[in-house]
Amino acid sequence: MYYLGLLGEYLKNYMKTRLTYRADFWVEIVSDLLFQAVNFIFILVIFMHTDSLGGWSQNEVIFVYGFFMVPYGIFGCFINLWGFSERYIVKGEMDRVLTRPAHNLFQIFLENVDPPALAGSLIGIVVMIISGGNLGLSLEWWTLPALVLLSVSAVAIYTGIYTALTSLSFYSDAPTGILPLMYNIQSYGRYPVTIYNRAIQVLLTWVIPFAFVGVYPAALFLEREEMRSMALLTPAVGAVFLTVGLLSWNHGVRKYKGAGS
Repeated sequence: MYYLGLLGEYLKNYMKTRLTYRADFWVEIVSDLLFQAVNFIFILVIFMHTDSLGGWSQNEVIFVYGFFMVPYGIFGCFINLWGFSERYIVKGEMDRVLTRPAHNLFQIFLENVDPPALAGSLIGIVVMIISGGNLGLSLEWWTLPALVLLSVSAVAIYTGIYTALTSLSFYSDAPTGILPLMYNIQSYGRYPVTIYNRAIQVLLTWVIPFAFVGVYPAALFLEREEMRSMALLTPAVGAVFLTVGLLSWNHGVRKYKGAGS
């Protein structure tokens, strides 16, 4: 309850601050939606030249992309670590965070919340509903619970990967580090992993498992039996990578020496 209370207070402060400049708030939402629209148009352009992509139809690829947007929007809202090194390490704000009673990582999440990112999740759900309707998918008793579980698991995968990579900032004061590269790699998770060569499939499945934030869980709803076992493995992958991320972060905090003079 203590942490839920903190979350509520930070969200209220965020809204008070951002709504002081309402135009900026809505511009951010519109820009995020335009970015997603460009990616969506890219898919449509591809299918203007082919009937299937690696054995996936247009509506199936769109459904995968819609699912990808749901956990990505939640992650973008609550787990925003972009610019951590410059703000908290180089400028010394980590020292301030460590003097407070709440867990340091949770504080950093709260200080960087970005509610407009949730608009992407809502659009993703709409995309799934429309493409699922075109595919004739039925709403089963397990559909909504599975959507929640797999979305949370995907967010855990994102959180684990980016927390582990961000923890490297405790050993180096590089402003951005490897995060920009990882943001580019994660875009591969928007599409069916089977369209890539074998090396990239292994990379996206077992090394940097972005396939588990898009195609594998989406395949469960698409009734792709060849990927059913991978879809059911998503919660386990989320738990493993979240654990690795938290352990890496805590180890980095113990090694942190302060901003110095």
